[in-house]
Amino acid sequence: MKLLFNRAFDGANEMYAIAEKCLPQAIQELGEAAPIAMPNTAYNLANHSTYLNKKITTLGELRQSLPEVKSWIYDEQARSAETQGTAPRLEDVFKSGFGAFMAAEVIEACKYAKSAEPYPAPYHGHLSDAEVRELGVPLVTGDIPGFVVIIGPAPSDEEAAELIKGYQSRAIFVFLIGGIIDQAVRMNIGMGFPVRIVPVGPDIWSVAHIISFVNRAAMIFGNVQPGDRDEFDHYTFHRIRAFVNAFDPVADIVVGCGAGAIAMGFPVITNDVKDMWKVPKSLIIQENTKDFIETSLESRDIKIKVTNIDIPVAFSSAFEGEIVRRNDTQVDVDSTKMDCFEWVRTKPAAEIEDHSIELIGPDIDSFEPGSRIALGIIVEVAGKNMQSDFEPVFERKIHHFLNFIEGVMHTGQRDLIRLRVNKNAFNAGFRARHFGEVLYTKMKSEYDAVIDKCQVKICTIPEELKKLRAEANKVYETRDARLMSLTDESVDVFYNCILCQSFSPAHVCVVTPERLGLCGAVSWLDAKATNELDPNGPCQIVTKQRVVDENLGIWEDVNEAVQKASHGSLQQVTLYSIMQDPMTSCGCFECICGIEPVTNGVVIVNREHTGMTPLGMTFSEMASMTGGGVQTPGFMGHGKQFISSKKFMKAEGGPARIVWMPRALKDLVGKKLNKSAKELYGIEDFTALIADESVAEDPEKLAEYLGGNGHPVQNLAPLF
Repeated sequence: MKLLFNRAFDGANEMYAIAEKCLPQAIQELGEAAPIAMPNTAYNLANHSTYLNKKITTLGELRQSLPEVKSWIYDEQARSAETQGTAPRLEDVFKSGFGAFMAAEVIEACKYAKSAEPYPAPYHGHLSDAEVRELGVPLVTGDIPGFVVIIGPAPSDEEAAELIKGYQSRAIFVFLIGGIIDQAVRMNIGMGFPVRIVPVGPDIWSVAHIISFVNRAAMIFGNVQPGDRDEFDHYTFHRIRAFVNAFDPVADIVVGCGAGAIAMGFPVITNDVKDMWKVPKSLIIQENTKDFIETSLESRDIKIKVTNIDIPVAFSSAFEGEIVRRNDTQVDVDSTKMDCFEWVRTKPAAEIEDHSIELIGPDIDSFEPGSRIALGIIVEVAGKNMQSDFEPVFERKIHHFLNFIEGVMHTGQRDLIRLRVNKNAFNAGFRARHFGEVLYTKMKSEYDAVIDKCQVKICTIPEELKKLRAEANKVYETRDARLMSLTDESVDVFYNCILCQSFSPAHVCVVTPERLGLCGAVSWLDAKATNELDPNGPCQIVTKQRVVDENLGIWEDVNEAVQKASHGSLQQVTLYSIMQDPMTSCGCFECICGIEPVTNGVVIVNREHTGMTPLGMTFSEMASMTGGGVQTPGFMGHGKQFISSKKFMKAEGGPARIVWMPRALKDLVGKKLNKSAKELYGIEDFTALIADESVAEDPEKLAEYLGGNGHPVQNLAPLF
C-alpha cells in the first residue's frame, strides 16, 4: 500500500517530468526568445507570478525558473544528507501540490507559445481576465454560490449528465477536466462560459487554467500581491468556495494536484477508496457518487435556497448566458417589429388576486415554429411598503428572472425587448403562463418585504398590445422625467454599496443619482430599494450634510461613512475627480478610465474590448492597476452609464476630457453622452470628435486626429 503522501509526491513529480520534456521541445522549435503569455490577461503566467513572484515573458525565462519549480516538489532521493530520514511534513505535501500547478502551467504555456488557440472545440483552455471579472457580480450577489472542478469520467454518461445538470440547477459554476467532457458531448449538454459549464481540457494539466483563474481573482478583487502565498491561501480558503469531484480511479498525478487544491481550501470528494485517507473537510470519501453534490455542498457549507417554480424546465442563474439561435427558436418576441413590452405597476390590494396568471390571447402553441409574435407582460403588485420608485427596479429584474429559465433568452427592458423560447423548452411543455409563474414566484420571494400581493397578465393580441404599449409608454415617460429630476443636489442622502466586499474587502461604492455603482447594476434607486428591503443589508444611507468641496465631491459625512464601511482602509474619497482620491474599484467594473498624457485627456475602455488602447495597455493591463479596493489617481473603474453623467470627472472638466473609446462603447452610450455634451458645452454630436480603434491605437495618431477636429480637450488646463 502506497502512503497518500507518497502518491501526492509521485504525482507532482510526474507532472514536473512532463513539463521538463515539453519545455525543451518548445525552445528547440521556437527559440528561447520566443514570447510567452496566456491570451487576454495582464498576469502572463499567473501561477508562477503567485508562487514565485516572477513575471515570465519568454521561453528562456521559463526555462530558468524550472529548477525553482522543481524545488517546490518533495523528492526523497534528492534530499540532502542533513535531512535524509526526516519524515515529510504536511507542508511538503501542500508545497508539492503548488509545484504541480506550476509544472502544469509550464505544459500549457508551451502549447500557447506554439499556437494562439491550441484548444479545439469543445475545449475552452485559458480563461481571460475579462471572464474572471465578469463573474464578479454574480459571485458577490450569490447568483453563483460556488465552483466545482469535476475530473472524470463518471461511471456512466447518464450519471455524468445528472451530476453536471444537478450542479447547474443549483447555480454552481462547473469546470470539467478529462473524459467527463466526452460524456457531456455525448449527452448533448450545452457547454461554454456563458452557461457556466466550462470544458477546460482533456488532460489533468489543464487544471493550470483553473488555478490561474482563482489566483487572478485574488489579485484582481483582493489586491493580493504576487509572492504572498499566505495571503493567497487565506483569500482562496475564505472567499472562494470551491471543491473538487474526482472519479475512481484517481491517478497519482491527480492526487498531486489535489494536494494543492486542499491547501487552497478546496475539499476533494472522491469515490476512490484505494490508498486514500479520509481527511475531515479536506479529503472526503463518498462511495455513492449519487451523493457527490450534497456531500460537496456540505463540505463548503454552501446552502442553496431552493425556490420551487411550477415550470416544466430547469430554472437557474446558470442559464442566464444561454443563446437561442434562430434555427432553434419556437417563438420569437421582437419589439423592433411588433408591440412588445414589460411593465411593473402598483395597484390597490383590492384590485389584485394574488398568484393570478391571466393569458389574454392565444398561447405560444398556437403559432407556427419559428414565428415572430407580439407579447406584453404586465406584473401588478401591491403592498403597504410598496413605493412607485421601486417599479423600475423590479422591472429591470424581469430580464434576469426570465433569463434563468432553461431554453429562454431575454434581452432589453421596457418596450425594447427580445425574447426567444427554444424548441426543446417548448417540447418539454413550456407555455406563456410559465413566464407568469416565474415572475410571480421570484417577485414574491425576492421582494416579500414590500410586495404583499402579485398578479401577472400576459397578452398576445396585437390590437390590445398596441393600446397597452401606448399606456406603458406614458408611464415610462413620467418615470424618466422623475429620474431626470434626480440629481446629486436634489436628494438628501446617498447610499453606499458593499456587496463586493465578500471578494474585495477594502472596496466601497458610493452610489448617487448621477453616479451608479461601478458594476453598472446598482443605481441610486436600486440602492434605495435594497436599503428599504433590508435596512441592515449591503446598501446603507450616507448623509451629505457637511460639504468640504462641491467641485471635487467631498463631504465630511461621506468620508466618515467610507471609513466605517472600509474598516479604516479608506480615509477620503472624491466623487467627481479621477486625480484626487478617486473612488476605489473592486474588479468587476464595466469600464476603466485612464489619463492619456499626450493629449491631456482620458481613454475609456470597456471589459468586452480586447484590443490595444492609446495608453499602450489593454483593458486587462489597465485594470490590473486599479482593482482590489485601492485608490489609483489617474485611473478609475466605473459603470458604462456614468460616462454620460454631468458628474463624470467634473473636477477635471467633465466628459470633455474623453478622447478615445472603443466604437462599440461609443455606440452604446453615444445618445446620452451627446445630449450631456450639448447641454454642458453646446457641442453637437460630441462622440464624432472622440477617437476609436478605427482611428488610432497610439498616442501620436490620436493627437493628430483630435487636433484636426477641434476636440474641446485642447482648451482644458493640464491634468498634471
